Amino acid sequence: MPGKRVIQIILMGLGLVAMLQAQEPLEWARGIVWYQIFPERFYNGSLQNDPTAAEVPFADLEPGWQIHPWTSDWYKMQPWELKRSNKFYDVVFTRRYGGDLIGVIKKLDYLKSLGVDAIYFNPVFEAPSLHKYDGASFHHIDDNFGPDPAGDKARLAAANETEDPKTWIWTRADSTFLQLIQEAHKRGIRIVIDGVFNHSGREFFAFKDILKNGPRSRYRDWYTILRWDNPATPEDEMEYKAWWGVRSLPEFAENENGLKAGPRNYIFNITRRWMDPNGDGDPSDGIDGWRLDVAEEIAPPFWREWYRLVKSINPNAITVSEIWRDASEWIRDKRMDATMNYLFAKASVQFFINRKQRISGETFARQLSDLVNRYGDAAHLLWNLMDSHDTDRLPSMILNSDRPYDKLAGPRDNPDYDVRKPNARERQIQKQIAVFQMTFIGSPMIYYGDEAGMWGADDPDDRKPMVWPEMQFAPETHHPLPGHTRPADPNGFDHSLFQFYQQIIAMRHNYVALQKGVFSMLAEAVGERTIGFKRTYQQQELLIFFNNNDVPESVTVPATALQGNRYRDIFEHRDIAVTKALHLTIPARGWRVLVNP
Repeated sequence: MPGKRVIQIILMGLGLVAMLQAQEPLEWARGIVWYQIFPERFYNGSLQNDPTAAEVPFADLEPGWQIHPWTSDWYKMQPWELKRSNKFYDVVFTRRYGGDLIGVIKKLDYLKSLGVDAIYFNPVFEAPSLHKYDGASFHHIDDNFGPDPAGDKARLAAANETEDPKTWIWTRADSTFLQLIQEAHKRGIRIVIDGVFNHSGREFFAFKDILKNGPRSRYRDWYTILRWDNPATPEDEMEYKAWWGVRSLPEFAENENGLKAGPRNYIFNITRRWMDPNGDGDPSDGIDGWRLDVAEEIAPPFWREWYRLVKSINPNAITVSEIWRDASEWIRDKRMDATMNYLFAKASVQFFINRKQRISGETFARQLSDLVNRYGDAAHLLWNLMDSHDTDRLPSMILNSDRPYDKLAGPRDNPDYDVRKPNARERQIQKQIAVFQMTFIGSPMIYYGDEAGMWGADDPDDRKPMVWPEMQFAPETHHPLPGHTRPADPNGFDHSLFQFYQQIIAMRHNYVALQKGVFSMLAEAVGERTIGFKRTYQQQELLIFFNNNDVPESVTVPATALQGNRYRDIFEHRDIAVTKALHLTIPARGWRVLVNP
């Protein structure tokens, strides 16, 4: 039993550890596994809150409109759709499948069993569209995501809310979201939501007031109105600045400091609302951070001020930008903590997926090293994604190779895009890339359903309803373009692939070096078709190798480049001794992951 002085030294050490942890508030987010959920398509937890035709824009053009059958053939058009058009992409955006937050709560144990550490939600705020990037409110959760849409509408009608947070009530949908946060936190799962602060929808309360009252609206300065409507004419002459000219997405007004006072103060207030819902100074009942949509389109001074607000509410909250290029300046400038790492995705496609336009292992290694050097320690926080709601799904990327990333990514702009189910070879490449995600420095992100076998082209085909093991899905036999055919592909939950994802996520959790370790290339293992790198943390060292060739490749690494002389192959479950050098054969389209004992 330790003596008194020893105990004092131990306690002092623990105090030092606690102090160091306090200095690193985002330690929880280093190298964790993220999972992206598109709420309307994840799981329908209650049939009582499904959207009605009256709530769906343009649904009145489709007589007989209904909630879409969850397990139907994706490209098969239903009778009410055919009444409007025989072209798939003319009608698909009015579909609703009924996914809600009640469904997410019911599936939290599924996510926990997969090994998910944190969820990123596409927008959950009230909005008419299926994607919710056209917000009608940022201080209320979409009523179709909660248990009582009709009741919530009545409560809000009676509440007489304004932009003043003192007038805001809590709807049942709001309370459901708070329950989701609580249930996720019980399971050790963090919650991050989409902040769409650049623009709103036309149903947004401030913009609706402008449409009603014109130049007399108290919110006229919230948007950039270029021309007012003339009420004496039947035409709508009103013109305003909109995101990329999309009329349904009016942009908030800006000056040199970012958003003007009205929308700025509103966004600051909703930030407080969702980060500390009961306002008691304890943020544990709130969200754990934000993903910021089209962040580059708002001037930096706004983000610096908003970032300081976020950290004042919860120093442990993470902020992640949607920036498709190098965002390291944003992190150094204290505008964001991290970014969606699309540079990682683009480089990975060039090495693992492309065939005719494949880059060499040497080029890939330089890109990876450059990426890590740009971000430094912040590299541990980057979201290392391959696909998202804005791209075609990873398996479909693989079977449609040799394209610029997120270009010609679906039948709408590429009639030759192959919509079939991936075959065994293509699934092997998916597995290879997934292992790379789980071993590279940063935080791997899985787009919902990739682990379950889903595939699909770019928006809207990347937003199919989630396949669940308890459901029986119709085979996919239809093609979205007239005159085109495709094979009949069985569809459903892929148990084997799910177990593989479980295995590699567990590997990441089991070895701290994969979560927080230093990254360095193994130059001797880098060749035309191979790469190798190390992840080290204190005495733990992992050696990771990949081969993008369709035949096995051999690598040799001298013992002087290694920390140990004996390693365990994690996947092959055998020991490997190193004398003068490590000699390895990497399987075709495979990998090797070794760890010192």
